[in-house]
Amino acid sequence: MKIENRRKGSCTTVLVGRKASIDGSTMIARNDDGHEALDPQRFVVVHPDEQPRHYKAVLSGLELDLPDNPLRYTSTPNAVLAEGIWPAAGINSENVAMSATETITTNPRILGLDPYVADGMGEEDLVTLVLPYVKTAREGVERLGELLATYGTYEPNGIAFADHKEVWWLETIGGHHWAAVRIPDDAYVVAPNRMNIDDFKFNSEGYLCSSDLKNLIDENHLNPDLEGYETPYNLRHIFGSSSIKDSVYNNPRTWYGQNFLGTVSEDPQNQELPFICEATRKITVEDVKFVLSSHFENTSYDPYGTTNTPEERKLFRPIGINRNHSVHILQVRNHVPKELAGVQWLAFGANTFNHVVPFYTAITDTPACYRDAKGEYDPTNMYWLSATTAVLGDSNYDLFVDLRNTFELNTMAKFHEIQNETDRGFDAATDKLAYLTEANEKLAAVAFKNQTELLGRMVVLGSANMKLRFDFND
Repeated sequence: MKIENRRKGSCTTVLVGRKASIDGSTMIARNDDGHEALDPQRFVVVHPDEQPRHYKAVLSGLELDLPDNPLRYTSTPNAVLAEGIWPAAGINSENVAMSATETITTNPRILGLDPYVADGMGEEDLVTLVLPYVKTAREGVERLGELLATYGTYEPNGIAFADHKEVWWLETIGGHHWAAVRIPDDAYVVAPNRMNIDDFKFNSEGYLCSSDLKNLIDENHLNPDLEGYETPYNLRHIFGSSSIKDSVYNNPRTWYGQNFLGTVSEDPQNQELPFICEATRKITVEDVKFVLSSHFENTSYDPYGTTNTPEERKLFRPIGINRNHSVHILQVRNHVPKELAGVQWLAFGANTFNHVVPFYTAITDTPACYRDAKGEYDPTNMYWLSATTAVLGDSNYDLFVDLRNTFELNTMAKFHEIQNETDRGFDAATDKLAYLTEANEKLAAVAFKNQTELLGRMVVLGSANMKLRFDFND
């Protein structure tokens, strides 16, 4: 059985500023979803000598030369490369994190002025073209902006960058334009598949964009808001959408994530949910993972609900969904040595029945069970093992959810224990990269063992509850 690649899309993003997180780290996180239920992913490290100096995109045919001085970086590419690498996310050796991309929305007014570029860039390409060449999050924004102006794009995307101080969010506009916002240190963002940037302050600190973007808006009468509107330039109104699809596919995800993280809103279909929210409490990795695994728990919209109607269960698109291929939480820590700062929390498969592993990114290689997935089904690989667990868990959620909860608690506790031990022993290590590479092997071994045990317990519990049974035992 082989799985063919499909275009990505349908993701959800969470961004957390350093003063909004519990430990002072920055975090950028995203579900890497697709149009198909299965699309095997891998976790790799790309060394400078493995980075291409001449790049050719598979989907668009774009060709360009790349600089001669790339940095080492991690990524999570496709296992099947028929449609390109699709690196998705990673952290480079300067501890710059990048997540690309969140598919967003647009409107015909901007596309009539700045059409898409058929032979331009897309999600397939962006991490490869940007992450190895930047030393700060802001540099990532600026490099991507220059590439967009030069080569254009054939699709609308949102891209996140972070370093140990700053978190930036960039959204493409039409074929060549873009805008980016620095997320305040005490704030967070939950971004679905729509244009998300609302209030934009031209020529202000923390805001970057195409040099002609304001003139493009003004000269072409693109601003739909009445004079005197409280936000002179709302980019979501100007360049994005406010559609019926947004009200059932996008807005409810933001609504649920914001309510969980402390920004209360009554209406899940509200088209004006804010882009940036001030944190009301310190946000943890576990909080971010819950949001990205969630399916409207404790509401009438839960697809696993038992007291809601079938219509309510199907009304809104959940965040955790069968089309989650991986989830990453890219954390850049402060108050630790540089080599310990970058942590790529990673899980494969539908997020409701998986767990994120805190892989260090200053490494020479990645664990084989995360690195070597192929298109063929193979439960000795973490992607396929996670997918198997999710399929069984979905068959009877109420039966298996308590096993899942206990498994996640115990597994995350063990990961934190290994991470704490690794951090404490770091100064004594002579070969720092080898030391952290070995720590990742320990983490992967625990992850694979515990996921296998969870699957086994689900099989045992499920076998006693099969419908194919009879009361006589002889």
